[in-house]
Amino acid sequence: MSLIQFVRGIVVLILAPFLTLAVSLISLLDVYWGRKSEIKAQVFPRWWGRALCSLAGVRVKVEGMENIDPEQTYIFAGNHSSQFDIFSFQGYFPHDFRWIAKKELFRIPIFGQAMRRAGYIPIDRSHGRQALRSLEQAAARIAGGSSVLIFPEGTRSTDGRLQEFKTGAVLLAIKARVPVVPLGFNGSYEVLPKGRLLPRCGEIIIRIGRPVATTHYQTSDKQILALELRDAVSRQLDEQYLGSDTGLPDDTIHR
Repeated sequence: MSLIQFVRGIVVLILAPFLTLAVSLISLLDVYWGRKSEIKAQVFPRWWGRALCSLAGVRVKVEGMENIDPEQTYIFAGNHSSQFDIFSFQGYFPHDFRWIAKKELFRIPIFGQAMRRAGYIPIDRSHGRQALRSLEQAAARIAGGSSVLIFPEGTRSTDGRLQEFKTGAVLLAIKARVPVVPLGFNGSYEVLPKGRLLPRCGEIIIRIGRPVATTHYQTSDKQILALELRDAVSRQLDEQYLGSDTGLPDDTIHR
């Protein structure tokens, strides 16, 4: 890592918490006493994402916008290999969306309040009846018009390659009954892989595939849909990020 890259990385590491706090405060003030609009308040987290990418020397490109309707509600499903998946998507993806986040984050002072007022959706990641109720509530919010981004792998990939998809996120898509758009985050692993503190300069390409319909799936089909979505996401990735073969027959993937 060069000296300039090292300095950039240190700056991002130091400033990220302060930028997050500042954006949370400004968003709250805007929603409560400013323009009082959840949609207009999204400009602040968008600035946050762009600022972190710019400080790190990361360029972001979005490809395939012609595949989606700006007025349609979607679940966006992508691979997850870096924290910069979040920063790049938040800063540069032009479609209106909200985040799904574990409920514990909503308990953090200021930050949690800002998330709630900005329309972010809490979800219980434990097991049992409460988790199922949380899933139903999140699906209802999405069906009501809130597009969201999910990472069906459940956690960041340790080697940058696409991992298996968890069925919990897929079950959310089935319950919401809205199209799922496959996304490929290319280049984010090289910027900041899991386990490293300092980001590197680089380019992230967010590639958008064609939406996958979910209305013909039942909850019992969650494994099939998980494999179909994984295949769709893999088609948006460069070769070095591809994981093992899905093993799903072609007539099932493309039905």
